[in-house]
Amino acid sequence: MKHVTVEVPASCIGLDLSDEKSSFCMINGQGQIMCEGRVETSDQDLRRVFAQLEASRIVLEASPQCHWIARLLRTLGHEVIVINPRRLQLIHESASKTDRNDARMLARVGRLDVALLQPVHEKSPETLAVRTQMRARTQLIRTRTSLINLVRNAMKTFGCKAPSCSAPAFVRKVAVLVPDILRSALEPVLRVLAPLEAEIERANEALSRRCDERSTPVAVFRELHGVGPVLALAFTMAIEDPRRFKTSRTVGAYFGLTRKRAQSGKSDPQLGISKEGDRSVRSLLVTAATHILKPSAPDSDLKRYGQRIARRGSKRDRGRARIAVARKLAVLMHRLWTTGEVYEPLRTSAVA
Repeated sequence: MKHVTVEVPASCIGLDLSDEKSSFCMINGQGQIMCEGRVETSDQDLRRVFAQLEASRIVLEASPQCHWIARLLRTLGHEVIVINPRRLQLIHESASKTDRNDARMLARVGRLDVALLQPVHEKSPETLAVRTQMRARTQLIRTRTSLINLVRNAMKTFGCKAPSCSAPAFVRKVAVLVPDILRSALEPVLRVLAPLEAEIERANEALSRRCDERSTPVAVFRELHGVGPVLALAFTMAIEDPRRFKTSRTVGAYFGLTRKRAQSGKSDPQLGISKEGDRSVRSLLVTAATHILKPSAPDSDLKRYGQRIARRGSKRDRGRARIAVARKLAVLMHRLWTTGEVYEPLRTSAVA
């Protein structure tokens, strides 16, 4: 009988992160607990505890603070694996879920094949800063939209209708139309909207400067109809290194734009998209696909591809077309990035 050997790390540490105190558990190659405890989630205390431990494989779940902690632990000589928490149902569906048990489970799964853990790509500090800047801009826009809707709905209650206009012109046009009974309630909102609009404009200018600093590949992406500076920059920051994808086709799945599968025997139901990965980039890709499919949009292979899917005209077919074009757009952007080719809107049609 043939003997099979499985290589496992000499020791593995599970680290369950928390804002105040994080729990850790260290096991040896045989799965025996060597030590466990809690540590303050701070630079000083993490250094003090983990500098004393032998070089080990450390497993932690992806979270907002996992980035700086992973970099810190690597400087201490440890192998750090940041895993996708959505893939570890052993923890989230446990009947006895505590920080201590979570740390133990992370340590034990660290002895498995690393590929099973689906390690996430860790962003660089520069990328995290740019993504924070983009999220801040998005939040400012959402706040503006929420305040404008508040004013519109309040005026409707008293039989007044705010005019249809752009957000920058809203305050100027609505200020004279607010009923006297609502003026004391809505004037503070209108006073906030003006400086908020100025901050949004400054955020847009800052993002434009970021795009100018990254002449490639952002400039290539901007040649595609429907791809603006926000999507071009967001896509670049999400991918970072295009070489980590073996083929461009896998980029669609990376942003959750491919179908889920639940095949078993003869059963293979048609399910929706997985919606995994970066939600903000996926939303921007779908928005760009909507612009590509507009009747007024210029002709392109992407537009023709979406029109073939939506030719029956039903709402479901139009939705499927948007998702399909968004997936094709992600693949095309990665392809242009890796090959440096010049974008040709009707390249496939010309070849045919």
